[in-house]
Amino acid sequence: MLDLFADETPWQEPLAEGAVILRRFARAAAGELIQQIEHVASHSPFRQMVTPGGYTMSVEMTNCGARGWTTDPHGYLYSPDDPLTGRRWPEMPQAFRALSDAASQAAGYPGFTPDACLINRYAPGAKLSLHQDKDEPNLRQPIVSVSLGLPAVFQFGGLKRNDPLVRVMLEHGDVVVWGGPSRLFYHGILPLKAGHHPATGEVRYNLTFRCTE
Repeated sequence: MLDLFADETPWQEPLAEGAVILRRFARAAAGELIQQIEHVASHSPFRQMVTPGGYTMSVEMTNCGARGWTTDPHGYLYSPDDPLTGRRWPEMPQAFRALSDAASQAAGYPGFTPDACLINRYAPGAKLSLHQDKDEPNLRQPIVSVSLGLPAVFQFGGLKRNDPLVRVMLEHGDVVVWGGPSRLFYHGILPLKAGHHPATGEVRYNLTFRCTE
């Protein structure tokens, strides 16, 4: 069992109704998580996906778990197969599952059993535009999002794209969990600033756990 609290004491920071930031929650497990990210990427490499409208996303992505989030000319979907390799996505590492389970319970969402983990890699200048996570059929399940490496500014809004935004800095080991009333809130990442982190070098990683069933 991972000791998620070995080096620093985490704390909770309310973000919105149904949403919370678990500061430093994953910091003690970060080394193992990053090692597993590299393992997943050795089987399903990072790539810049192209939206149905023809826009190449600045963030690089891969997936692990029973299904992976991807795109095609018709829209966004979850697929059991990696379209780049033609093989199944890599299995979700046990370290990922342990962290997701601990974080969802700490945020008040016990019983969360994700079958998909989207892994994003941000280089300087990469961003994620405001969007809703709405491709999952069961919106009663929360989203668990883990930040590793370089800090980034996270934007969290409301049910409409033009609702007021809260902007918070997410640092290495921070975990954001949202569900219930805020499950469909718009969110995104501002362009990543250049820097160096001892755990990840010049990049930021993000793990986003979702239930697609």
